[in-house]
Amino acid sequence: MRPTRARRRTGAIRFAAAALAAMLAGGGALFVAPSAAVAAPTIAERQKWYFDLLKIPEAQQISTGEGVVVAVVDSGVDASHPDLQGKVLPGKGIGGEAADGRSDRVDGHGTGMAGVIAGSGGGPNRMTGIAPGVKILPYGTGTVENMDVGAEGLRWAADNGAKVVNLSWGADVEPPQVILDAVEYALSKDVVIVAAAGNRSEGDTKVISPARIRGVIGVTGIASDGSFWDDQSVQGRGTVLSAPAQDVVGPQPLALSDSGYGVGNGTSSAAAIVSGVAAMVRAKYPDLDAANVIERLIRTADDKGPQGWDEQYGDGIVNPVAALTEDVPAVSRNPLLPDEDETGDATEAAPAPGDSDGEIGGNTVALIGGGVCLLVVVLVVVLIVASRNKRRPGPPMPVGTPGPYPQQPGPYPGQPVPYPQQGGYPPQAPGYPPQQGYPPQQGYPPQQGYPGGPPQYPPGPQYPPHGG
Repeated sequence: MRPTRARRRTGAIRFAAAALAAMLAGGGALFVAPSAAVAAPTIAERQKWYFDLLKIPEAQQISTGEGVVVAVVDSGVDASHPDLQGKVLPGKGIGGEAADGRSDRVDGHGTGMAGVIAGSGGGPNRMTGIAPGVKILPYGTGTVENMDVGAEGLRWAADNGAKVVNLSWGADVEPPQVILDAVEYALSKDVVIVAAAGNRSEGDTKVISPARIRGVIGVTGIASDGSFWDDQSVQGRGTVLSAPAQDVVGPQPLALSDSGYGVGNGTSSAAAIVSGVAAMVRAKYPDLDAANVIERLIRTADDKGPQGWDEQYGDGIVNPVAALTEDVPAVSRNPLLPDEDETGDATEAAPAPGDSDGEIGGNTVALIGGGVCLLVVVLVVVLIVASRNKRRPGPPMPVGTPGPYPQQPGPYPGQPVPYPQQGGYPPQAPGYPPQQGYPPQQGYPPQQGYPGGPPQYPPGPQYPPHGG
């Protein structure tokens, strides 16, 4: 049976004017239109709440992630966006025009995630990422929506220099063997894997796959007041860390957003933030293996809620400064994997399996972007936050445990919204340092718009724009 389209982005950034109008009309406005006398908030002001909460400016004085490659297995990454120029390495896509992964014609989700991780900034109306010194390695899946391609992308990233892999997508099903094998393979290649836990707005009821797989850092979301975002983020076994998920700014392809930016809400953004912090740690401590990078992240997280691990915050809210500076004893193995003498408990902790025919999503990948994503035009509410955290028992599904879902056929075409190209990106403001990054890759000319519709790709997970 053909699986339902589940590939949500964790923090859906559906930058559609129609979505904005609907939100305002429905009385649940996340964005408030400023009066004519009030200037619209800048990109930097929109980022302030989570930059302040996580003390990102202070952390960036210690590490920017320079020298680390972060793979974004998603819809693709628009390498021509000003905040990503010179940062996006030649990657891979599922054929057609996305062969190098350096375009994003579907919905901008991958571009948003890449910007949250590595945006170069350079002015008040430019997006600064968590780790602006990293390089992004894209694996574009376009419109494909099953876990086969997600698994393929994870393996490819592990084989091509990625030290951190961001997976802001998933499905509310038991992990199929193909993704279990891919996770085990990437872990064996010393890769830190970060995945979004899932969004209630997308229909998720528990931590989704691949975030629920042991060895993976499953990330839940906190709201702009610093508390667990119960209205949007899922919770449960498999939660490892939490991070900001509400009103997180991200760049968008100009063909999809007339401003070049969007604000998303969901655990996709939370995962991207943790991926950025993991890259900062890998750059600061280049001799640490993935196991000790993960140990550093969970041991230094801000414990919130009940003392110790809990189903909402996991081990706590990620703390970049502490992760970069505290003395953390070394470990000999990935702390998220079951103990060698652990048997049935690891499997029993996993969520109950679903239907074996895969109809409820099967291997379909849901871009965890749940949550309303709106165009970042002249509307947005900037909130202030506090902080919270914890420590936990091993996550649910052990690596290597087969899942009951057979592989589903693909591809499943997406339905990108046809936004006309308008305006341009704001120029770098005078007085700001030049954008960080690396010189453009040879042989990859700047992208010129987005002609035609999205390319057709073979089976694989699709990744919608990330909103938060």
